[in-house]
Amino acid sequence: MSDAEFDIIRRHPSLGAAMLREGGVDEAVQSVARHHHEKYDGSGYPDRLRGRGIPLLARMGAVCDIYDAVTSERVYKAPWNPAEAMRRMAGWKGHFDRPVFEAFVKTVGIYPIGSLVRLESRRLAVVVAPGADSLLTPRVEAFFSLDAGGPCPCERLDLGDPDCDDRILGPEDPSAWNLAGLDARWMGAGPVP
Repeated sequence: MSDAEFDIIRRHPSLGAAMLREGGVDEAVQSVARHHHEKYDGSGYPDRLRGRGIPLLARMGAVCDIYDAVTSERVYKAPWNPAEAMRRMAGWKGHFDRPVFEAFVKTVGIYPIGSLVRLESRRLAVVVAPGADSLLTPRVEAFFSLDAGGPCPCERLDLGDPDCDDRILGPEDPSAWNLAGLDARWMGAGPVP
């Protein structure tokens, strides 16, 4: 992308806010549209606002916008899995209002619903619900044995239960496993063959 093309792209927040203003949309919503690319350290656009000079709803919108962008498929990039997106975003210094980002993580979870994870028991599982007490211990459905190289009996686990003897070792990239129909597990549509 050339500098001239990027300059055109950078106009979308101002143009979007102007369209919303013309449509009579609430000023708070216009502000989110205008300022969702501002960065907490002042290096964003269009107005190079910094810190608390960025309206709170726009700081919140910025986190949501970026999470959506990095976890969505684009013509120019593959989506990041949700857990990887959280990990990478957490490392971006100066990008976000940290308390706002931390509230987002607490709401969505470190292992968001639908994330594929590797368990200590050498199984793959999909996150089906957040943990009651910890972001690190969601409820999962184990369904794939790494030892057998294929499906195993499905087991729902509450990793926060003191009697549960399994834990997450880390996130997995679903595209690396070719697991068709993975979404049906966390959407409650039943087991995937």
